Amino acid sequence: MGRCQMNRNDLEKTILMPSIANELKKEKRKEKKLITKIIIALFIIGSSFSLFLFYGPIDGFRNFWITSAMTSMSHQYLATWFYNDDVINEVLANNHIIEVDENTNPDLINFKDYDNSSKIYENEYEKEILTKDPGNDLYKVIEVSGSGYQGYLVAIYDPSRVSIATTAYLGKRGEAITTVAKRENAIIAINAGGFYDPDWNSNGALPHGTVIQNGKIVSDFEDANMGGGFVGFTYDNKLVLGKMTAEEALAMGIRDAIEFGPFLIVNGKSSFVKGNGGWGIAPRTAIGQREDGIVLFLVINGRLASSIGADMGDLTEIMENYGAVNAANMDGGSSSALVINNEIINTPVAGGDNGLRDIPTFWIVK
Repeated sequence: MGRCQMNRNDLEKTILMPSIANELKKEKRKEKKLITKIIIALFIIGSSFSLFLFYGPIDGFRNFWITSAMTSMSHQYLATWFYNDDVINEVLANNHIIEVDENTNPDLINFKDYDNSSKIYENEYEKEILTKDPGNDLYKVIEVSGSGYQGYLVAIYDPSRVSIATTAYLGKRGEAITTVAKRENAIIAINAGGFYDPDWNSNGALPHGTVIQNGKIVSDFEDANMGGGFVGFTYDNKLVLGKMTAEEALAMGIRDAIEFGPFLIVNGKSSFVKGNGGWGIAPRTAIGQREDGIVLFLVINGRLASSIGADMGDLTEIMENYGAVNAANMDGGSSSALVINNEIINTPVAGGDNGLRDIPTFWIVK
């Protein structure tokens, strides 16, 4: 009886197993079809959304995309792939910056010592700058924010401590800002000028333009015109912005400088910014100086959900608010970084170690 029972079970399995297997195959085919449909639907939605962004009636993304690509000397194809010359030229015409056609007049800077007991300020920004943190006469960090951006303004009360630092391997490779800050014993450091970066993945070896350090030319690589010109401090610690030759810069007593831009404010006059200024919206870095000699370092976070980034108009407005009489844009994007006491203060987005990338030049405060 037991043997017959086993045979019967085996017979049932023989009959049922193919049926079950077929059902399982049908279920798997249904799942695959469903997954395929979902992928196709997502592709259609994504493609439609992309087409809407690139070619829809809202021009914000189009302006951002074209201006960001066209200000890159090596990646303009990202704009020309999607748009013809007429569209690109129209966007650039509606988003550009016209710099003040002057060089800095150093006589406009008059150093001033403030009585910290004074309670009379012109405005809230003046109060933020001039109300020092207890026990800290060197600098103050001020959080700034606006429509779509968040960042940090550092007021440096002693401009004689501001200078240029470079990678130890100029012409070969850049270094992370934390490495340079530590080696230079810098209390504060931000990124400075741009650099040759044809694939957005270079090693930061070659700075744009001329770099002057301690009154000597340490690098001179001309590969791009990024607007602006010389941005540097004289031996009497005044920030000078000017379109001049390296020889002219040295002759007027510039001790530390890079070449970059655009200039945002010159001699108290702000550049004309139309639209986003032609540079798109991104992480940003800028440097400025007030009439009383206080130096301003500005770093804006970008490419984050909490802070998309800033454009040239935003930078100019912030510098205006805090009293800069001279101010210039520095390299931005994945280079933007602020380090204080060996701590990264902002949120760099380069994707490397701590979000940093290797770059060639830095503004430091010793």
